[in-house]
Amino acid sequence: MGRHVLVVEDDPAIADLLCVYFAKEEGEVRVVSNGEDALSAFDASVTLVILDLNLPGRLDGLEVARAIRHRSTVPIIVLSARDNELDRVTGLELGADDYVTKPFSPRELLARVRAIERRVEANPSSAAALSFNGVDWDPRARQVLRDGVPVALTNREFDLLGYFFAHPATALTRRELLDGVWGPEWYGDDRTVDVHVLQLRKKLGGAIAISTVWGVGYRFDPEEH
Repeated sequence: MGRHVLVVEDDPAIADLLCVYFAKEEGEVRVVSNGEDALSAFDASVTLVILDLNLPGRLDGLEVARAIRHRSTVPIIVLSARDNELDRVTGLELGADDYVTKPFSPRELLARVRAIERRVEANPSSAAALSFNGVDWDPRARQVLRDGVPVALTNREFDLLGYFFAHPATALTRRELLDGVWGPEWYGDDRTVDVHVLQLRKKLGGAIAISTVWGVGYRFDPEEH
């Protein structure tokens, strides 16, 4: 199946630029300029969402991201002129897979898109399911259960949890986590790891102990919970 991109961007110049770049590759690009049209245009055929945060109308980009994430695990890349930590954290907490600040390089954006697509395609669906402390990680179903109850994780959170489960009791640097989960092509800073670890802690509560290893990174401690 080819790439089917939904671009949600109210700036015609940026929307046209994205169309030109994505049109060079196999697939389809659909452009809308506000949140209401984005939710109407989103369907099961969409394989990637490029979403501006500052949208006209009743729904802003964060609300659109939240609504799409409730319906699908499709990758979402947020575009924003807001380059502050709070907005980055909020976007990632709502389920965005990446956060790109304007102005941006179209080549860099495409590189990030390809990195996300490679990660999704390379997902080890045939790998064995893993379980610790009542938390079941199932790569085939792309599902996490806590005491039998589904836990809603983003794609990044799911893959990050799987990486921790595959390396129990091991101190992992942020760079190791970025390379293993985001891929070595990752262009962002390593603070994104901190945001995703924070989300895993919130969503899984005390069932899973991911400890901070000062000066190094993080460690999943299967014996502590």
